[in-house]
Amino acid sequence: MRLDVHTHGKLAKKLPFSTTYTDWLFGEARRAGLDALCLTEHFNTLQFGDLYLTAVSRRVGDCLELANGLRIFPGMETDVAEGGHILSIGPLEAILELNRRLEPHKEKETFLPLADLLDLLEQYPVLVGCAHPFRGPEQPMEQLRRFHFLDLNGKDMAQDRARTQRLTQALGKQLAIPVVAGSDTHQAVQYGCISTVFARGCATVSELWGEMQAGRYTIEVADQAPFQVRAACLLKRALKEVHALG
Repeated sequence: MRLDVHTHGKLAKKLPFSTTYTDWLFGEARRAGLDALCLTEHFNTLQFGDLYLTAVSRRVGDCLELANGLRIFPGMETDVAEGGHILSIGPLEAILELNRRLEPHKEKETFLPLADLLDLLEQYPVLVGCAHPFRGPEQPMEQLRRFHFLDLNGKDMAQDRARTQRLTQALGKQLAIPVVAGSDTHQAVQYGCISTVFARGCATVSELWGEMQAGRYTIEVADQAPFQVRAACLLKRALKEVHALG
């Protein structure tokens, strides 16, 4: 199972949700060779719930399976007061309820501290990961040890592969938690720049966690990953300008 653990279904969180755009993304994800992805949309994006409810085709375990065969693990990316982003992956109902509970904390001045957010997430059957751990400020070790996994981030790998890989793998070893890969894409060109290839398919969060813990996966980085990330960023900027022009 080829999985991308960190993806977005909208071009930008302040733009309205578009079924046309999101359907195109999911189709391109399949064409890029992905069997599954974690849809970790920003928790304070416009129309968060619409994005996930539109993605429902049929339920297979904790996944939303589309007509093209792509499996989507619902998720969310949440900002914390200290800086940095936290990924959570779980059943649709848990993700939607968590998003509702975070409603009072969606503006920068109201973001939850990391410890409080982790307390909240631990009340739900979700996997919790540290997104791009070396892009934000350093977090206390006692809080980092509460994560299930670290995100080997496609954008960071494209900018400085050696540094990102060295630091992320070293931290994962220190914390004794898995390091898995996500593209962090908002744009279809970026799919496949990096992915986590599991030995077997998974349909539930518990199965996914079991495979992560057992280390039955490899991480693959495309030779053209830097080009994919640059191209996606340019296209994202252009599309945002097109939207601004109406």
